[in-house]
Amino acid sequence: MKVLHVITGLGVGGAELQLRSILQHSRHDAEVLTLYNPGPVAEMIRDDGTQVTDLGMHRNTELGALRRMYRLIRDGGYDVVHAHLYRSQIYGRAAAWLARTPVVVSTEHSIGETHLERRRMTAGVRALYLATERASAATIAVSDTVRDRMVTWGVNPRRVTVIPNGLDLQRVAFDPAARSRIRGEFGLAAGDYVIGVLGRLDPNKRFDLVIEAAAPLLDGKTKLMIIGKGDEQAHLAGVAAASGAADRIVFTGERHDVAAMLSALDLFVASSAQETFGLSVLEALANGAPALYTTCPALIGLDTGGRARQVPGTVPEMAEALAAEVARGHRPRQTVPAVEDAYGIEAVTGRIDDLYERLAAESGRARVPAGPARPVPAVAGTGSRASEGAGAR
Repeated sequence: MKVLHVITGLGVGGAELQLRSILQHSRHDAEVLTLYNPGPVAEMIRDDGTQVTDLGMHRNTELGALRRMYRLIRDGGYDVVHAHLYRSQIYGRAAAWLARTPVVVSTEHSIGETHLERRRMTAGVRALYLATERASAATIAVSDTVRDRMVTWGVNPRRVTVIPNGLDLQRVAFDPAARSRIRGEFGLAAGDYVIGVLGRLDPNKRFDLVIEAAAPLLDGKTKLMIIGKGDEQAHLAGVAAASGAADRIVFTGERHDVAAMLSALDLFVASSAQETFGLSVLEALANGAPALYTTCPALIGLDTGGRARQVPGTVPEMAEALAAEVARGHRPRQTVPAVEDAYGIEAVTGRIDDLYERLAAESGRARVPAGPARPVPAVAGTGSRASEGAGAR
């Protein structure tokens, strides 16, 4: 089958990297269309041998982009169009319907309790989402939590299929040589105890909470590493300075070598206010590091063997949990079999491929020659600039 994946942007983020992993393991031929921002992940995907096309959008409300996408899908002869993230879902589902694509699918990566991909869930956002959702045969929810939120929001439960994010175990495996290299790069000693957070620096991640909770514990042998970039950079630097521990806090900036960065850590911390899956926690556990987390739907019902612990999202309780882990000292690297069994990327991608084939068979539709275009509808937007972030870790 010929599949076109449509995604809002290809900067470094959870949904973008997840798409790359799916492309690497899918049994179908695939191409990628990004609405704008063909960032580092676009280069990774191209290096893997998959074609990436940039639609070149400049703002959220751009009717010409819908026309260009319709023509690209029509002329490409795709069997499946698979849209990821809100803006690409609005445009992609509509364009695929106009082009009479046999199977239209979308994946919902990041619907929170109050926000959809950092976008407040207003009545207008909801109406536009639900209107275009009807053009798709199915929506993939990455967790039961996402499914429940979508159904509550108004999506027909019969069109929602839960397929979790996949974990590329080889990509995040512990690497002792990389541990030494990364520690040397940032001036950390081999014997230091390193607490780490990883992800986009935005308010939902609440890395300021971790800084405040960890600061009293940081000394010559205990350090905090903050991996990522984003709008909160200046704020977090200010929190670090105010904590009095700035010289023991390392800001690495954006990194693409996830396995190496995780290998450098002794304890991983995820402090998000809301999460729809929690891929970064799974990656840390697959790397063999213990983890503290405030929310991680992916771990609900899984036995982590004491390698992961849920912590309330307050400074005192996070500080108490961090102090207990630091006092325990370096733990041997140990992976969690339940995580590997539930979320291996090969099995997850196989389920997505199976869904394409089942929907194609149920539709009973062969591709038809392009005919007169259906009227192209106007696309309302919720902002003046195509700037929403992709689903972060």
